Amino acid sequence: MSAAAMFRALSDEQGFLVEAARDALGRVATLEAARAALDGGPAPDLWPLACEAGWAGLLVAEDAGGAALSAAEATLVLEECGRRLADARLLGHLPATALLGAAPDAGGGLLGQLADGTRRAALVDPAVGGRGGRLTLRRDGAVARATGHVPGVLDAPGADVLVLVGEDEEGLPAAGVVAAEAGGVALDAVAGYDATRAVGDVALDDLEVRVLDLAPARARDGADLQRLLLAAESVGAASAALELARDYAVDRVAFGRPIGSYQAIKHKLVEMLRRTEGARSVVIAAARQWDEERERFALTANAARVTAADALGFCALESIFVHGGVGATWEHDASLTYRRAEHARRLAGGTTAAADAVAQALFALVPAADRTTTPREVSGQHVRS
Repeated sequence: MSAAAMFRALSDEQGFLVEAARDALGRVATLEAARAALDGGPAPDLWPLACEAGWAGLLVAEDAGGAALSAAEATLVLEECGRRLADARLLGHLPATALLGAAPDAGGGLLGQLADGTRRAALVDPAVGGRGGRLTLRRDGAVARATGHVPGVLDAPGADVLVLVGEDEEGLPAAGVVAAEAGGVALDAVAGYDATRAVGDVALDDLEVRVLDLAPARARDGADLQRLLLAAESVGAASAALELARDYAVDRVAFGRPIGSYQAIKHKLVEMLRRTEGARSVVIAAARQWDEERERFALTANAARVTAADALGFCALESIFVHGGVGATWEHDASLTYRRAEHARRLAGGTTAAADAVAQALFALVPAADRTTTPREVSGQHVRS
């Protein structure tokens, strides 16, 4: 048993959830669909499967029709999605429902529709969009005027509801909600290196939206949760890359010996395992803090995002090396994992933004008189390394 597995110690219910997720995803040819999407085929639509499994309402309260589970269960599902290179559109939907559920004025009817999958939501927050995004929410009582442009919004294409997080008149985080088909919303799907992803640019032109009654500190929780879920998905994909390389190293014989018996291959596999388990441990810690220590959640969620992206990037590349030339071919699954790794590194604000968030959170714990460098210098060292 790995260190991360012992640390996690799944409950019976969580174990059933993982088994159910593996069973459900195992009935779908996700890898074949991902390859077909590269050739121009339609991206696999896993939303019906997600709704049937109850994943759409994982973070919605029971009285609104949800499962009332927490970030820990959500990361378990996302890890299994990553293991199959599946994208069930949960990275946009779950953080949006978490924010709506935290607002006392969200409305049970809307939450119920999101919980049963009748409607799908996406989180529109410049903090987890592409570079150059900006969104303002000028309040006027229970409504606000939303203006801005957020590129690279995960799962925006096809979403029915947009949960917005921008800045109010005082520069503080503020949240609102609007229907995606409302006039004043422009949504353009953009193609990505990973064809299974649904990513879009969202523009809002002085649009009236309903304000969500959330404290500024809570309004940013959705962005941090999305980074954590993306980290969990990356850990799953890294595990799949490791298992693919391990199996090939056992089966492939060169000069009369399995290639896994050579020291160079052993070292690669061990390092893949070390980085994957390390990232999984940080994901587990962050998921716990969602419930138990929310004030530290941003720090660990962003740390999970950075370590998981590093682990996936390393494992995807090393898996190709272990496979040799065949791993880099169009037909091999290792190339799909590499696409997932390269695209995932740039999503949800990218790993640079996550490293910046970690540095900012750590510096906030140090008295100003004791600081000898800046948060940007620290996060920049990580990016260069």
